[in-house]
Amino acid sequence: MSANTLDAKDLFQAAYENRYTWDENFPGYTADVTFRENDRTFTGQVRVNQDMSTEVFNIEDQEAAAQVKSQLWETAIHRVRRSFEQVHGQNTFTYGNTDESGAVEILMGGKSEGDRYKLRDNEVCHVHRHIHGVVVTIDTFSSHETGEGYLSHRYDSIYHDPKTGELKGGKTDFEDNYEQVGDYYILTSRVITGEGNGETVTKEFGFSNVKLLQPAMAEV
Repeated sequence: MSANTLDAKDLFQAAYENRYTWDENFPGYTADVTFRENDRTFTGQVRVNQDMSTEVFNIEDQEAAAQVKSQLWETAIHRVRRSFEQVHGQNTFTYGNTDESGAVEILMGGKSEGDRYKLRDNEVCHVHRHIHGVVVTIDTFSSHETGEGYLSHRYDSIYHDPKTGELKGGKTDFEDNYEQVGDYYILTSRVITGEGNGETVTKEFGFSNVKLLQPAMAEV
């Protein structure tokens, strides 16, 4: 293994470990939710459990409830703390190009052959990954610094067919905001803007009255 490969791995590992995640004591939380999709508004309650499972209450519209649940799950799964070795232990890392913004490209080999990332200021600012039969490309434009790692603030995503390169749907823009509740940063708003049937579709998820759950008492 070359020194260049070791350097690329070290750089990528530092950025990976700089992501904000919840620790093993995360108790879960409840919140009120308001979901707006263009001219429709739904309100209810949500719960994220200690095991990262999610629940939605008092939203009778099945599709709306499923969308809220999906966003909660998507957020929670990215807060799971997994070691670098667990996730990337079977990968290799080499340098690609450095773009005009100074972002350094990392090319993956091994288990994640074909994936690539860009790093800037010890953060991952570009992801190009093969996931579940599609290629997802995510560019991050700004982030929140928590003091315990960063959280993406503004970013977009786009999907392609991995074999043909054909675009699968339009680009989707995201803006996330977080607040600290107790020892944990919790998502309080997410605005998603994309295209649907040739029109711009805006979805707003607002989470308020966030309360951490009481941790389970250990048996004596």
